[in-house]
Amino acid sequence: MRGITFAIHNRIGPFHDVSMHGRHIHHLVWGIALLLVVGYGWLLQVGAGAARSNVWAARTMCMAYGVGAALTLDEFALWLNLRDVYWEREGRESFEAMTLFAAILCIGIFGHPFYRGVGREFAVVIRRKRP
Repeated sequence: MRGITFAIHNRIGPFHDVSMHGRHIHHLVWGIALLLVVGYGWLLQVGAGAARSNVWAARTMCMAYGVGAALTLDEFALWLNLRDVYWEREGRESFEAMTLFAAILCIGIFGHPFYRGVGREFAVVIRRKRP
């Protein structure tokens, strides 16, 4: 997203700002809309792992959630400051939010075996202490 935004800002390629009645529409808006659509889809059990859902729908919903989260987190500084600081010093807050989110995802993905092992060891210790 940052690359596309850089291209728009520097008038590179076919990309351009989206405006409606003279008002700039930030990509945060598209991210929130996509997150709302995915949330509604999951409420309807589309791709949510139910017996009747298929793998294609589940993967599509997960990818749509990731894209929506990326669009939204890329403008985190806008949420925080309530003004457009994307190209200013305060825009760094968006990078920090994305880094934190990525770190939490990596801990969840790559740390799963570790945390499962810790849980098993903890259960063994608890069982030994019982009379």
